Amino acid sequence: MIRTLATGLALAALMGGAAFAETFEVKMLNKGADGERMVFEPAFVQAAPGDTIKFVAADKGHNAETAKDMIPDGAEGFKGKINEEFEVTLDTEGVYAVICKPHYAMGMVMTIAVGDVEAPEGFLEGRVPKKAKARFEDQLSNM
Repeated sequence: MIRTLATGLALAALMGGAAFAETFEVKMLNKGADGERMVFEPAFVQAAPGDTIKFVAADKGHNAETAKDMIPDGAEGFKGKINEEFEVTLDTEGVYAVICKPHYAMGMVMTIAVGDVEAPEGFLEGRVPKKAKARFEDQLSNM
């Protein structure tokens, strides 16, 4: 009996972190609640390490993928297929820039901050379309 109880407690302790992980649902939309076109809703997510982001293709023609060179050092990027729902669990702390590849130039971007972090120096340097850059700047102001 004590062995069974000890085993159960050990398993609960190992799974404890996963039990408290949160799942955030992000919709990929042609038009947001505020009237903006080509958006992720919400456009900014503050997550903890181990949390999951579920991307939902609420409207057709969208995907979600990390922007090149705009993820934390040591993190793996991700790329969802167009019109498909998918989930990604983020374990590495830092700031992740997410784009919809077909609508990136139209500003279809979002930001995920994992942990208590700030945007890294030079995060928006490089080739970022004007509308996307403006939306990223707005999203980063939530940090």
